[in-house]
Amino acid sequence: MTDALHKSERPTISAGVAAPSDAGPGSSGPASGSGAPVPRVATRAYRRRTSWRTRLEITLFAGPALVVYVGFVLLPVGLAAYYSLYKWNGVQALTNFVGLDNYARALKDPVFLRSIGHNAFFVVGSLVVQGPIAIGAALLLNRPIRGRGVLRMLIFVPYVLSEVITGIAWLLILQPHGPMDALLNGLGLGGAVHLWLADPDVVLWTMLGVISWKYIGFAIILFLAGLQGIPEELMEAAQIDGASWWQTQRRITLPLLGPTIRIWAFLSIIGSLQLFDVVWIMTGGGPANATSTMATYMINFGFQRSQFGFGSAVAVILFVISFVIALLYQRFVLRRDTAGALTGRTT
Repeated sequence: MTDALHKSERPTISAGVAAPSDAGPGSSGPASGSGAPVPRVATRAYRRRTSWRTRLEITLFAGPALVVYVGFVLLPVGLAAYYSLYKWNGVQALTNFVGLDNYARALKDPVFLRSIGHNAFFVVGSLVVQGPIAIGAALLLNRPIRGRGVLRMLIFVPYVLSEVITGIAWLLILQPHGPMDALLNGLGLGGAVHLWLADPDVVLWTMLGVISWKYIGFAIILFLAGLQGIPEELMEAAQIDGASWWQTQRRITLPLLGPTIRIWAFLSIIGSLQLFDVVWIMTGGGPANATSTMATYMINFGFQRSQFGFGSAVAVILFVISFVIALLYQRFVLRRDTAGALTGRTT
């Protein structure tokens, strides 16, 4: 009887719950599940092992991508910046240090300044021409019409073609007395025939038309993907309230399509700044540098004239312009779209 009373007065310990330790302030650590205190040294060792394991996992997953990024992005940029400080032909040793003279030469060259203006022309032209047409085509192809899948495929075909094929094809189409001239003459528009790739007053607009034909399919597909994320309930509610189709598109569709439009505009701007392939194949930057871009100017001096130091300086200028525009666009245009995706650390 006495033993039973003593046993009932003892504190019970449930599974997984640590019993309180009788040790005072000088105890070595928290109690374990068995009731024995865990030394602080063991706790620190466990945390250290966990920290090293986490670092190892991050290294294994992010390491390959980081190596590729450093090897193919940061290292070439650093080498270009280093070579730009020399007058170098790409073969001899780097001995003729000229400092920032290559940059000053580029920024004083009227041809290079015109090339920057041509890039700006393609930036604005691509946004003004491709944007409205792509939005209208996406809204049309988003409706249930017959042959919608075939139309989507045909519109996307030009973007799938490589820049080399596109350049050569349009070079043959736009040559004097070629298919374009024959088509215009057949439609009774012989007065509109020009030397599409040889007239300095026309060639830049010709290149804008070819570039728009090439890349507008990407914009349409991107907008179609954005339209799939707009809930149908909103459209049905607007129709019940008596809104017309145009009012629905203007008040609901376009605002909700805004993030997609801004992303496309960013890609279009960066692509126009780095435009090279189609222009180089069709015109080589001519006639009389009428279609030269920063990239064609860089290739012309860097590789064709073996002025690799000067070409590297032009490459650095192109990189800085693109980088600054990307930062400004991110700061003032994409800030609202990315604000919800970025979380701050709370304490």
